[in-house]
Amino acid sequence: MSDSPLPPLREVIARHGLSASKALGQNFLFDAQLLDRIAAIPGDLTDRAVLEIGPGPGGLTRALLRAGARVTAIEMDRRCLPALAELEAAFPGRLQVVEGDALRIDHAALVGEPFAVVANLPYNVGTALFTRWLSGEQWPPRWTSLTLMFQQEVAQRVVAPAGSNAYGRLAVLAQWRSTARLALKVHRSAFTPPPKVMSAIVHVEPAAMPSGVSARVLERLTEAAFGQRRKMLRQSVKALPGALDALASLGIDPQRRAETLSVEEFVAIARALSSGRP
Repeated sequence: MSDSPLPPLREVIARHGLSASKALGQNFLFDAQLLDRIAAIPGDLTDRAVLEIGPGPGGLTRALLRAGARVTAIEMDRRCLPALAELEAAFPGRLQVVEGDALRIDHAALVGEPFAVVANLPYNVGTALFTRWLSGEQWPPRWTSLTLMFQQEVAQRVVAPAGSNAYGRLAVLAQWRSTARLALKVHRSAFTPPPKVMSAIVHVEPAAMPSGVSARVLERLTEAAFGQRRKMLRQSVKALPGALDALASLGIDPQRRAETLSVEEFVAIARALSSGRP
């Protein structure tokens, strides 16, 4: 069913007395053409399972349903549930709304099948959710792609190349076994209310996981290296057992700083540490 019989989103918001909550990091999108462009980024969604986090009154949800997706939406703002219930009724069997905190829910168990994530993430939980999806030893993950709206500064950190000012732990986690690209920039004026910063959409797809590398080891390595990014590696990673020996065996100068190491070099160090034989 098309959402054409549905009232305009602005009307729904007015009728339910909704306003964007700063505490929940909400900013609403009304532009249907822009929302359709976002829903198109993961490719054909016909009959595909999609997980949406923080749908709010359902602007992006409508676009995903228009694209043919079967949507599971997690929303913790009870004010938005009546508006989302109207969408559930308009698209029977195509939308499941779950009230709760997305950080506390097992997404794979909830959806029950491989799923794409498409979300205008609330700014206050976006990075935490993203790093959670990128973490863990199980690979490939249950998600088939991540199409996520971030503040532009965060989005640039995800796709940053080594040596750039934006390069850091987030870039390594996003790129060591995934491909990440900046898919779309979104002007602040597209939102209601307009945020103080520009936004951008990142699209991530799983890639082959390098052999012999523990994800937990790599996470600990990048956390140590970038936790003290102004320091040389010999200082920032010395607390990790075997790290300095690994640098020596790989010919990596311990006087370098973390932001100068490529993703491949981080993977090589993590492989040495994972094997226990640097």
